[in-house]
Amino acid sequence: MRPIRIVLMQVIWMLLIFTFCKAEAADRKELVKLTGCQYVEHNYNDGDSFHVKCGINEFILRLYFIDAPETNLRFPERTREQSEYFGVTLDETMKAGVKAKQTVRDILREPFVMWTRWATAQGRSRVPRYYGFVEIGGKGLAELLISKGLARTKGVKSKLPTGEKSKVYLERLYALEHKAQQRGIGIWAGIKK
Repeated sequence: MRPIRIVLMQVIWMLLIFTFCKAEAADRKELVKLTGCQYVEHNYNDGDSFHVKCGINEFILRLYFIDAPETNLRFPERTREQSEYFGVTLDETMKAGVKAKQTVRDILREPFVMWTRWATAQGRSRVPRYYGFVEIGGKGLAELLISKGLARTKGVKSKLPTGEKSKVYLERLYALEHKAQQRGIGIWAGIKK
């Protein structure tokens, strides 16, 4: 019995190492700049994950570094966790999620620049889903959403297209989030002071 247990543990460790190496390799891939990208209207779009079309390719883009509120209770645990983080009700969380979705749609009316490593962002859709950055007029979409109180600093991190270190960028995002909270804008407006 013991040898089977040892072999099973070795297999589990090998799978964990393979998974870790695969994730590390995705971060080492060079960022690819895509221009003229377009927002594609879709029911499942939200503030941090939405359909885009770049050239002839259509896929789902998942923004690095941020987490926007959910628009519904499709993932009740995630929505509850967000509600607790922001200190608001589930209803207020979902209303902020709808606002984040509308804001992204409005901001991305014109073609935009996207950066990606083609690192797969797990999801339940059959459409490919990749992590990336969106740039509009020299500004990052993640920063815009956080400064409007429509997202929090959380999620998968990556080296930035500008060469800025992730740690420095994270500090800037946290500062923007804190400022939005202090000003009581976006989802932070629902907090009872």
